[in-house]
Amino acid sequence: MSPLEEAPARLEGKYVAMVVCWLLGNGCLFSWNSMLTIEDYYVQLFPRYHPSRVLTLVYQPFALGTLAILAYKEAKINTRKRNLFGYGLFFISSLLVLILNATSGKGGTGTFIGICAISAAFGLADAHVQGGMVGDLSFMTPELVQCFLAGLAASGALTSVLRLITKAAFENSANGLRKGAILFFSFATFFEFLCFILYAYTFPKLPIVKYYRAKAASEGSKTVSSDLAAAGIQTLPEETDKQFERLSNKELLLQNVDYAIDMFLIYVLTLSIFPGFLSEDTGSHSLGTWYALVLIAIYNVGDLIGRYIPLVKFLKLESRKGLMVVVLSRFLFIPAFYFTAKYGGQGWMIMLTLVLGLTNGYLTVCVLTSAPKGYKGPEQNALGNLLMLFLAGGIFAGVILDWLWLIGKGW
Repeated sequence: MSPLEEAPARLEGKYVAMVVCWLLGNGCLFSWNSMLTIEDYYVQLFPRYHPSRVLTLVYQPFALGTLAILAYKEAKINTRKRNLFGYGLFFISSLLVLILNATSGKGGTGTFIGICAISAAFGLADAHVQGGMVGDLSFMTPELVQCFLAGLAASGALTSVLRLITKAAFENSANGLRKGAILFFSFATFFEFLCFILYAYTFPKLPIVKYYRAKAASEGSKTVSSDLAAAGIQTLPEETDKQFERLSNKELLLQNVDYAIDMFLIYVLTLSIFPGFLSEDTGSHSLGTWYALVLIAIYNVGDLIGRYIPLVKFLKLESRKGLMVVVLSRFLFIPAFYFTAKYGGQGWMIMLTLVLGLTNGYLTVCVLTSAPKGYKGPEQNALGNLLMLFLAGGIFAGVILDWLWLIGKGW
């Protein structure tokens, strides 16, 4: 009996799958968030190069360009190889950051170029994993998508907490920032290796995952065959040999253009403020060198909480018009942050940053769990990839717009 015929299998292992998805989501951004979170170290090491902005600017073209290619080719791409390549590259790149921080703590152009190259590798890995995982989970139960997205946010919260701990532990020691950064990326390297193992050996064998992948295969999906083979399913249902008609990427995009615009606008606004503005443009306050770290931590905690709010059904926003209105209203954050940085106290800035994170996480989950409804497995996979492409485009545009805060301040 195939997994597709075993309907109860869709419920077996659900909670284990949710935990694994949370960990895989965490691993998808753990290394990159680690680099963002230790930017106080890089600001000290490369004070003239604006690392909080430059590293993100290097990362994004690789993430966006690679994701665009993968989204275009998604119907023919082996999802298993795609995700394993991504997690493997995260592990190798994290290890290289660890080695570079351990062997060179004096700054300089050469070291900064090396850090930028690793940042580009993170972007390449991110494009493989985020699009691959969201596309794969889009034809499964929405709880798995939500857990993966919550894991993405949790990586930011966890790295922020770890950074505060390492900063406190090494603050009064010689080369304290460097020691904290080395310890930090030791955690990141180990965690990325763990995610590689989880995806390779644990995730494909979970009953609920096998059920939904077999279902997607029965609807014509060609991207899940390697994952099913890894789970010990060599023969797929006979329906997979038939010809299936599916909407093209263009048709899917036209039917969901409002969701795509939502994703773009959510992240263009968020990344025009976080992390560059919060790291460099909020002035001096009583928290001193802790201020930027606290703001980044507050944003990440808010983002994490926001991604769990839609689990409460009556709090989940599913109206397409309602989503667009709320997304557009977030642009009021721009004048709010400007005037708060200029005239407000640190308490107001912390509160505003928390709300920025809450709305970012909440709206992301609402869009990505609502959009795939009503489509077949291959179309849900394609739509998940398309929405992640627009998310990445919003991040890239936001990173560029973030430089506008420097107008009139000199270099």
